[in-house]
Amino acid sequence: MPTAEQQSAPRPPFRADHVGSLLRPEALKHARETFLGAQTSDQHLGPHDNAQLRAVEDRCIREAIAMQERVGLSLATDGEFRRRSWWLELVMTWKGVSADRTGTTELTWRGKDGTEKPFSRLWMTGRIEWQPSAVVRAFEFLKANTRLTPKVTIPAPIVFHMYGGGDKGVCEGYYKTPEDFWADVVAAYRTELDALVNAGATYIQFDDTSIAFLCDPRHRATVQKWGNDPDKLLLDYADRMNEVIAVVPSNVSLTMHQCRGNREGHWAAEGGYDPVADVLFNRINVHGYFLEYDTERAGSFAPLRFLPKNKTVALGVMSSKSPSLESADFLKRRIDEAARVVSLDQLAISPQCGFASSIVGNPLGQDDQEAKLARLVEVAREVWG
Repeated sequence: MPTAEQQSAPRPPFRADHVGSLLRPEALKHARETFLGAQTSDQHLGPHDNAQLRAVEDRCIREAIAMQERVGLSLATDGEFRRRSWWLELVMTWKGVSADRTGTTELTWRGKDGTEKPFSRLWMTGRIEWQPSAVVRAFEFLKANTRLTPKVTIPAPIVFHMYGGGDKGVCEGYYKTPEDFWADVVAAYRTELDALVNAGATYIQFDDTSIAFLCDPRHRATVQKWGNDPDKLLLDYADRMNEVIAVVPSNVSLTMHQCRGNREGHWAAEGGYDPVADVLFNRINVHGYFLEYDTERAGSFAPLRFLPKNKTVALGVMSSKSPSLESADFLKRRIDEAARVVSLDQLAISPQCGFASSIVGNPLGQDDQEAKLARLVEVAREVWG
């Protein structure tokens, strides 16, 4: 039987939803360091095959699923507990890809104190070829251990291009032309999606910073240095996304999360959705979006006017970066503000991002996290019935 929230929204995102990652328990952090090495090391940026660590992950994931069931959510993720970061476990499963912290992509993390740290840089060391994915194996465990709708998150294919340094960076490695690069990325992603669907996935979310970065004048200037026109690149990104998802059956719900950076409380970009909204909402064939709206860096709700009638936006008006619990009245006011621009029936509510895009996690505790998820469910039931 579907839950009340599943009945009130035609398909995901659910009225109360969350982006995906959850705070890693201390036992899991300790086990990862014991069996793989220090968290800050460049070793094990991607997937592992350590049986002892996997047993700890299994236990912690079951506990995370129980928490999501306890607060009343309609979906469950595995908290991304098997990952060091939100994106590397997928891309570094495949052939032809490596990453390091050289920061040569000119993308940086920004802190409240004005400090900056380099992003990881993606390198195309050979031809990109799909191999059996750590993400699919993790999803199979999630699906077998929850009665809720299992949600799987994967980095959007366009982050390969953005984190690889645009056309210029992509062609510094194995590839001689961007066209050859994209052909292999699309092929690998199509195979990955086929594997997820065959494993029973019906709710797949693409996590992306690339389009959100194109809202920021600073990053647009960087993209131009790489030899790409930001507006043309946005259209190209839309086309590449559609090429990838063309293989997905119609019964699978596809969403796209737009993030300005979320690492241990830091961020990477700013600027409203105005420069990208029309293309994001009307040119990319997904069913819904998770949009960051927890700070002024994300701008106003005005760009929601471009949202077509058949799509849903989960408003990220709750912060995953702060332990402060938003009041129900505050969240309802934010929903009301958005509903002046787009129909209430096209809205949902969520945190602006995951609680732990990397294993270190954001600056809040497990109890804070659970209280926030419970508050989302409370508000969704009061607003949508």
